[in-house]
Amino acid sequence: MTNPSVPPLGDLEIAVLEDIWRFGSSDAKTVHARVKHSRSIALNTVQSALERLFRKGILQREKISHAYEYSAGLSRRELVRKLVESTVHRVAGTQSDALLSAFVDLTVQADGDQLKRLEELIARRRAELDESR
Repeated sequence: MTNPSVPPLGDLEIAVLEDIWRFGSSDAKTVHARVKHSRSIALNTVQSALERLFRKGILQREKISHAYEYSAGLSRRELVRKLVESTVHRVAGTQSDALLSAFVDLTVQADGDQLKRLEELIARRRAELDESR
């Protein structure tokens, strides 16, 4: 297991990231216009969150005229994988049995049907691995 070392995300960073995932590439003013309704925040606060996400490697940006336009550098799935992997590496280290057991327990607690879904995902991954060999 590699250690991607993804820094933790704050609530505003998550809200901004959710906005970019939902609406696509946007500049700070546009993101601010959409996120300010659920939060009482200033434009420069949103700009700071976008900059932090860019420095963390989660967003990409391109200078257009006088402003940056930000886009997702990672999909939701990629980010979740990196966050889980980073947390597991810090907490469980090399004790993968404890991780797998905890994951299955959480899956069953969330919804019994999720265990079946997990089994299907595992079967699909195994088939993909077999095909690539």
